[in-house]
Amino acid sequence: MRVLVVGSGAREHALCLSLAADPAVTALICAPGNAGTATIAEHRGLDASDPAAVAALAVDVRADLVVIGPEAPLVAGAADAVRAAGIACFGPSRQAAQLEGSKAFAKDVMAAAGVPTARAALCVTAEQVAAALEEFGPPYVVKDDGLAAGKGVVVTADRRQAAEHAAACGRVLVEEYLDGPEVSLFCVTDGVSVLPLLPAQDFKRIGDGDTGPNTGGMGAYAPLDWLPAETVEQVVAQVAQPTVDELRRRGTPFAGLLYVGLAMTAAGPRVIEFNARFGDPETQVVLALLESSLAGLLHAAATGTLAEHPPLRWRAGAAVTVVIAAANYPGPPRLDDPITGGDQPGVIHAGTRRDGDGVLRSAGGRVLSATAVGDTLAEARDAAYRLVAGVELAGSQHRTDIAAKALATRSPAS
Repeated sequence: MRVLVVGSGAREHALCLSLAADPAVTALICAPGNAGTATIAEHRGLDASDPAAVAALAVDVRADLVVIGPEAPLVAGAADAVRAAGIACFGPSRQAAQLEGSKAFAKDVMAAAGVPTARAALCVTAEQVAAALEEFGPPYVVKDDGLAAGKGVVVTADRRQAAEHAAACGRVLVEEYLDGPEVSLFCVTDGVSVLPLLPAQDFKRIGDGDTGPNTGGMGAYAPLDWLPAETVEQVVAQVAQPTVDELRRRGTPFAGLLYVGLAMTAAGPRVIEFNARFGDPETQVVLALLESSLAGLLHAAATGTLAEHPPLRWRAGAAVTVVIAAANYPGPPRLDDPITGGDQPGVIHAGTRRDGDGVLRSAGGRVLSATAVGDTLAEARDAAYRLVAGVELAGSQHRTDIAAKALATRSPAS
């Protein structure tokens, strides 16, 4: 199988690592890729935001399967263009990808499907924002309605900060706060059947102890030993399957990866958000534990044959990933700093590039993910932090408490 992976982040490097090790894959192309994917896949230049360019490249490389990693190309309609060219594509259509592209659209789908989620108000004026903040009370949850690269959400007890974030975004959802640990569940779907992967937990705030502003994610671990065994089946039955069914009923079937972000409240799981693709950094730990053929799984979803796919096989043990971010992240990151230790096995690249002399340099906010597996969570965590210690990047920052609480108490970390 010839596979084209579209994207340039840690998610795409993790996907390429799994696909490169898959005997079913005979050729692997990544576009535009990063310094990590360059070591395992053929690189092609690509403006991933241009659906026609994505489809043209898929035809040019004679791809049997296209895997679109980032949300922006999906919302732009890249999957539609690839399918129109007659090539199997893992990723939802432009209309179905609005589950991530518009939080208001996602809320409408959830309401129609009876999916449990937070009460919310769509606001476009300061007066509407003020009324919603008053109605829901603190902690205040304000979400940019559009794509925001994982940084469009503010959760704060400071009403002024909440109002300022809303003003900066323009069109927002103000929601009631959902109390409880967060869980991420990836669900692969062909628009009819739903196949869940392992649940994971990520850490969104920049600082230890969940302090500071939200980021795209500073680390993750899987599996979640503290999560009741029936939770995954419950979430598929109450959230993922009804959502997939509702989108099919609307004539916009969702085929690809439905990311379900959950709060485990006292009243049960409640949806915080949907994404229309693999999430970063959870992808790093989930794929590290997957033993089944990733290419076969994604191809089944892309071709409507997921119901025939055999049960997934998982490695015993645990996986932990720790994100190494650039100075000043999640603000405008400092770029072009040299990196040493970035080529260690287990270090997954996100914002990286090589200069003309072959020196690895930072090229984004989240630069690397130190990812390790072990027979126990403690072994995986220790190995991940050993990888972190082997990386040198001036001014870099990382959290020191990824999976620490789960390890100490066998309970959720947030």
